[in-house]
Amino acid sequence: MRWVLTVLFLVPALSAVWRAVIPERAGGGPGAAGRVAHLLHAVMAFAMVAMVWPWGMDLPARPQIILFTLGGVWFTLVALARPAPLSRTRALSDALPHVAMMGAMAWMAAAMVSSSSMQGHGGSDGMDDMPGMDMSGGSGTATMTLTGTGTRLTAVLLAGLLLLLALRWLARGFDVARLDGTTGSRHPSATAEREAFDLGCHGAMALGMAVTFALLL
Repeated sequence: MRWVLTVLFLVPALSAVWRAVIPERAGGGPGAAGRVAHLLHAVMAFAMVAMVWPWGMDLPARPQIILFTLGGVWFTLVALARPAPLSRTRALSDALPHVAMMGAMAWMAAAMVSSSSMQGHGGSDGMDDMPGMDMSGGSGTATMTLTGTGTRLTAVLLAGLLLLLALRWLARGFDVARLDGTTGSRHPSATAEREAFDLGCHGAMALGMAVTFALLL
């Protein structure tokens, strides 16, 4: 399962890095805001890769909380500043799933920190010292287990939300690839293929996160 999740996160991570560095002249290159968005998704995906392996528990948690919280704020501000023709309401609606994923990442790191406090662990900011987490099950797929009714209930809700986002993105990706009418043929255009692949990457990322949250219960 660790290897399955690793692949599920690595594909979106590598795709996001590529989209962030692709030259504008190559066609389909994003603007500055798009590059930042891709880099944030890449960092999130690489962080999830680390999360499913024991060595990932040695990574500091507080920098992740700060980074992903700021990432969620950034997606919100970019949506609010979105120029016409996209309405602000539509821009916010499109940004909310990304804000939710950033928030879920920040919450996961914060839950680990508070877990270790409640269990009386001292001083380290590493994930293996986090409150609300039981680190005894190192041989399983997940390297930690959430403890506490409130923490576990929040994880269930986040897992359900991420699963819904995954299904929404994957369904949209299939529709884009299947129903593209710009070529007048059964084969989607290059633009549609790129959009469908991006939606598939978002869906894979959300699905992997949902599975990871479920494994923490």
